Amino acid sequence: MDLNLVRVFVAVYESRSLTTAARRLYVTQPAVSQALGRLRRELDDALFRRTGRAMEPTPFADAVYPGFCEAIAGIDRTLDAVHRFDPADSRRLFRIALSELGEIGWFPSILTAVRSEAPDVRLEVVTLDPASLPDWLARGTVDLAITTATMPAAFDRVLVKSQPYAAVMSTRNPLAGGALDLDTYAGAQHVTVASDSGRPILEAAQRRAGIVIQPQVAVAHFATLPPVLAADPGLVATLPDMIAAGWAQTWPISLTPLPFDMPPVELYLYRRATSQQTGALDWLFATVARAVRGSTGQFFVIHGDAGATPH
Repeated sequence: MDLNLVRVFVAVYESRSLTTAARRLYVTQPAVSQALGRLRRELDDALFRRTGRAMEPTPFADAVYPGFCEAIAGIDRTLDAVHRFDPADSRRLFRIALSELGEIGWFPSILTAVRSEAPDVRLEVVTLDPASLPDWLARGTVDLAITTATMPAAFDRVLVKSQPYAAVMSTRNPLAGGALDLDTYAGAQHVTVASDSGRPILEAAQRRAGIVIQPQVAVAHFATLPPVLAADPGLVATLPDMIAAGWAQTWPISLTPLPFDMPPVELYLYRRATSQQTGALDWLFATVARAVRGSTGQFFVIHGDAGATPH
């Protein structure tokens, strides 16, 4: 049997998509369809049936996948040992799932680290969707993801950041610059961000402290917060202190410690499940982890005129 047919089978099985399998294998979708047709004839089974947009495996495909996957993985491990992945010569496309803040804060450092070793590698940022992420990692839709969400144990991960939260407000807010007590914090006017993945941890910490916050303002994106806080001195936001410290370089905002205990929000780098090109993924995983750990974030790029008084 042609080994390439087995690779096609494994890629389609893991991705449930001819298009995604073709992208992973660096071939066209018609080439994947043709290879799948040959394999169906050789194995005398349909292997996959289209259900909506997905290619669902037959019972026979479920039965042979573990053996095929193990065989391909063993061959690739052997080839990786003989011909190690060389980032300097690679023209691969890698996809990384990042949140809005991840793209703003961490991607510049990731780009610099990757291109310093692999100048011809292509990078694509995919907007993070925590609900879809397990499926994306399983199918190889993305290669890596940075998130606070907990993924299934099947995916390798490494802790890259631990983010304490702080109360953030305009420097014109009467509460700025002093210590907050719990009653004052609870009685303040709050603004929240819908896309904050750390909100469940924050709300759990607030409940343990005996308070429930009903925000007066809710925004969709973190990038909206600095001008909103600068414009309305009565509002208080609760967000990662590293992000707020970056904004405070150019915006008239102030950070104050929270008046209750809240564990830092942990940020993890995940890698996709794969039986192919493990050397390339190993390199990317290590390079991105190193870049994020060594970066303080580029959050100051959402800048303003710290000397200006909003009207």
